[in-house]
Amino acid sequence: MNEKIVKIVQIVLGLLLIVFGANKFLNFMPSPENMPESAVDFMSAIYNTGYLFKFIGFVEIVSGILLLINKWVPFALLLIAPIIVNIILFHLALDMGSIMPGAVILILIVYLFYYYWNKFESLFTK
Repeated sequence: MNEKIVKIVQIVLGLLLIVFGANKFLNFMPSPENMPESAVDFMSAIYNTGYLFKFIGFVEIVSGILLLINKWVPFALLLIAPIIVNIILFHLALDMGSIMPGAVILILIVYLFYYYWNKFESLFTK
């Protein structure tokens, strides 16, 4: 049963990452209309770099694909973890109103980190 749950979580997280990553290139989801000014300023700064917004989208897509095809899953989790942490911090600091999608993604990745802990354990031992 646990293996089935892990596969479902991987698929859901993979699909979410691909959709949100692809949106950074194709812009098919509308931007929230009532974001605080500080959140808009932050997102504008990332977008105006000319590369960072698309790089984040690329990392999301690559991580999502790796999760979907069940290849290098621990690597995919490490690759996407800093982005997810920043999504949560962004919402906590600048836009609490739309934290739910980020919170769901955080729960999914924490579950997968817990399941694959044996792959990461050596990173935290002497």
